[in-house]
Amino acid sequence: MSVYLDYNATAKVRPEAAAAVAQALELGGNPSSVHAAGRAARAIVEAARAEVAALVGAKPPSVTFVSGGTEASDLAIESAVAAGLDRILVGATEHDAVLEGVKAAGLPFEIWPVDGRGLADLGWLEDRLGSGPPALVCLMAANNETGVIQSVAEAAALVRAADGWLHVDAVQAAGKIKVDFAALGADTLAISAHKIGGPQGVGALVAGPRATLSRRLHGGGQERGRRAGTENTPGIAGFGAAAKIAAEGLDLMADQSVWRDDLAAAVTRAGAIVLGEGAPRLPQTLCFAAPGFASELQVMGLDLASVMVSAGAACSSGKVKPSRVVEAMGRADLAPFALRVSGGWATTAADWARCAEAWSEIFARHQARHRAPALA
Repeated sequence: MSVYLDYNATAKVRPEAAAAVAQALELGGNPSSVHAAGRAARAIVEAARAEVAALVGAKPPSVTFVSGGTEASDLAIESAVAAGLDRILVGATEHDAVLEGVKAAGLPFEIWPVDGRGLADLGWLEDRLGSGPPALVCLMAANNETGVIQSVAEAAALVRAADGWLHVDAVQAAGKIKVDFAALGADTLAISAHKIGGPQGVGALVAGPRATLSRRLHGGGQERGRRAGTENTPGIAGFGAAAKIAAEGLDLMADQSVWRDDLAAAVTRAGAIVLGEGAPRLPQTLCFAAPGFASELQVMGLDLASVMVSAGAACSSGKVKPSRVVEAMGRADLAPFALRVSGGWATTAADWARCAEAWSEIFARHQARHRAPALA
């Protein structure tokens, strides 16, 4: 049987989410209509809003449904610019959804460096915040490739003291570790349904009291005037169902750290290097590099062994290229060889063990073909 260990790209859809989507499709009705079908659709949307808010410790009115994590971050960046902020500080390991949104804003921006473990330099942030006007600061909660968890609350305190705006990409963190929007102190936070077992094509932006959101789309007054257009009721229903189950399963997700560490031990015995080691990481994410063994060869070899993993972010139309995240960590030498393994709600210990077995086999064949000695 095949083993799927690419949940950070997209999670398998939870049965509860699929059922909620099907039920909403069968119901029909426009959430803005006042008749019975419309009221039923509105009830589905608002129930899902409450579940999504609960997943990240927010209040339901703070949640705006959008098409996914990318649109959520775009909306946050556009809103901060519209609010008058005229410079941006963006983490070096941010997802392209944020980095490209920052570039499109057309404002001066600086790349906020990380150390060799992938942790953002808070001293650098404090210095930059104190040397200019208020800034939009972008910091992801957890990295999609390495799983490294950032010190968001500490960064938020610095940003707030400097009258800035902190946007947090929590797409990978939500549903895997506890996320508490109020405790973090961020101004906006992006999440996505398909990372937690919901359907693709739906996400949310959570906004705090200091953040005034721009109108994303022009038309009707849906989503409290923040995003016009009839709500994607089936997608939102699936998002809510997935959020509810994910919130209840954080302990089960945490259990995967043991299985992850077993795989890490297996690959390091062969000479591979774990990236982000020594930093707090998501319990179900492992990124490692085997020098000389190209990422695409590892992905293809494992795929032939019916084990599905990835090399970095799944945002380049299937292209495999050196990891920008690994380069930002000062290990450009390892970037062409980095592999990401990520589990999820349906992953078992046997899945991680099979990955270790299959990777060891293809690595041994690679060494034999190249007559290479064991890695130091």
